[in-house]
Amino acid sequence: MAIDPLKDGIRSHVRIDFYGNVHKRLRGTDADKRYATEVAVLKVLQQRGCPYVPQLLEEHPEELYFVSTNAGKPAPQISKEKADKLFAKLEREYGVRHLDAEPRNITYSDKLGCFCIIDFELAEILPPPPDLVMPPPSSPTI
Repeated sequence: MAIDPLKDGIRSHVRIDFYGNVHKRLRGTDADKRYATEVAVLKVLQQRGCPYVPQLLEEHPEELYFVSTNAGKPAPQISKEKADKLFAKLEREYGVRHLDAEPRNITYSDKLGCFCIIDFELAEILPPPPDLVMPPPSSPTI
C-alpha cells in the first residue's frame, strides 16, 4: 500500500494511502492530549451526524496514530470570512468549537461537493445544540 506524504511537521505527520484515507500521527508537545482530543471530537461529530468532517476509521492510541476518511484538498482560495462562517456553523449546529479556526483548516471535497473542516487537536466539545437531530445509530454489518 503506497502512502504519499502530505504534511511532515513538528506537531504531526500526515499521509494519504492508496485508498485515499488519511493517516495522522501526532508528535511534539502534548501529542498525547492532542491525539485524545482529536479522536474524541471526531467521534462526537460522527455521532452527531456532521457530514463535512473526516470520519474516524481506526485509532491506535499507543502510537498516537489514527486513520480517517479524506475530507478533500486544501482550499487556499477560501476567505477568512467564509472560513469563520463554517467554524461558527460547526459550533452552532454540532456543538464543537474548533479553537484553531483558520482557513488552513478548511478543505474542499470534490466527492462531497462542499467545504470541510479538519484538524481538531485543540477543539472543545460543547453540549449538543438543543435542536440537533441525532442520526439513528448505525446497525452492525453482518
